[in-house]
Amino acid sequence: MSASTRVFVARLAGTPVFDPIGDQVGRVRDVVVLVRAKGAPRAVGLVVEVPGRRRVFLPLTRVTSIDVGQVISTGLVNMRRFEQRAMESVVLGELLDRRVQLKDGSGEVTIEDVSIAQQRTGDWLVDQLFVRRRSARGAAPFRRGSTLTVPVDAVQDLTARSAEQGAARLLEAYEDMRAADLADVIHELGSARRLEIAGALNDERLADVLEELPEDAQVAILSGLDRDRAADVLEAMEPDDAADLLNELPQEQAAQLLNLMEPEEAADVRRLLEYAEDTAGGLMTTEPVILGADDTIATALAQIRRAELPPALASMVFVVRPPLETPTGRFLGVAHFQRLLREPPHAAVASVLDAETEWLTHDASVGQVTRLLAAYDLLALPVLDAQRRLLGVVTVDDVLDHILPDDWRGSDDERLEAIAAQAAPSARRESARRESLRHESARQEPTGQEPTGQEVNRG
Repeated sequence: MSASTRVFVARLAGTPVFDPIGDQVGRVRDVVVLVRAKGAPRAVGLVVEVPGRRRVFLPLTRVTSIDVGQVISTGLVNMRRFEQRAMESVVLGELLDRRVQLKDGSGEVTIEDVSIAQQRTGDWLVDQLFVRRRSARGAAPFRRGSTLTVPVDAVQDLTARSAEQGAARLLEAYEDMRAADLADVIHELGSARRLEIAGALNDERLADVLEELPEDAQVAILSGLDRDRAADVLEAMEPDDAADLLNELPQEQAAQLLNLMEPEEAADVRRLLEYAEDTAGGLMTTEPVILGADDTIATALAQIRRAELPPALASMVFVVRPPLETPTGRFLGVAHFQRLLREPPHAAVASVLDAETEWLTHDASVGQVTRLLAAYDLLALPVLDAQRRLLGVVTVDDVLDHILPDDWRGSDDERLEAIAAQAAPSARRESARRESLRHESARQEPTGQEPTGQEVNRG
């Protein structure tokens, strides 16, 4: 790379990283710099997200080319998870939106982008800042201040953290990122920076991100919001996730937030809080896709097509008698997504009903839930009461969140593989049992009777 190579970091976010033969290694998520007391900050590497949502450190000495839309590496990547050191700063996470003073005395500016340039020695240095001045007093409310590009040494003390740092530019760089990936970015930042980013997110986006964070980070962020905002975010969360989060808060704080929520939203959460966390009732969501028997297949497909619906809940429609809100009228069965696709849109969902689907009671253990999901290759199971009313639905992702270690999002693959290895013998036994049942069924003579369905212990 030539001495004139210059890259603006915000434009690097999400750029694919390739090895020399053209295979994609991952995507750039940030740039790591050393901010020194004297001299320009030195860029030392890229934070690259590799498959498995692991963020690793790629030294710039192993980058052979940075071009429009791609970064080429030597192919040697240390797969150890990136851990930020004391003297390091990440540009997107910490420097963007920072307020600094210009040395010429012309006032305060906000950093909107940072450029790094490769020197003749091969080092990469931060050489320029793209900054925005504050709006003049009396200016129109939506009028923004002017922008300019200044040398890095034109600002005072880049290391000093401003009292109130925004997050607009960081979120702009990550606007296309999935909630789970943005949660990983936020989790790796300091507690103060997390709150600043949370404050810049809208309620729905923040709710999605909170659902993907570890419980301690969820509690810290929610507790850092004012109470009205915290209640609004809880309303935007899935009821089961909101209930799990409230369970982690002090009882008085949880009660205050519940009282601030809209009564209808709070009612679902209060109901879930009545169940033990390690039961089907504690795991279930109260907002699956619910339809009446006379609704058409076209209506069902329109419901499961909603972008905000998790894939596990979109795998089937739950058919009940009125009312259609949980707890519903009598549960009739489920209509599986694949079966809906094979039938005419004008037909009623009752015509494709699976009335023999397995179900759970609210006090079913996590073990029972897991075995049924595995035994019948299901993504979701209905939870019914004694009157066969639908109370909610347990999905496979809810079960995985419960049985994985609390810090699984930050665990190395080796640790998760060890957990999977411990579970493998029971999985093999279950597979062998199911294979034996199939062979036994094949040997039996047909009787001409309709199958009654397997009786399952639902206690």
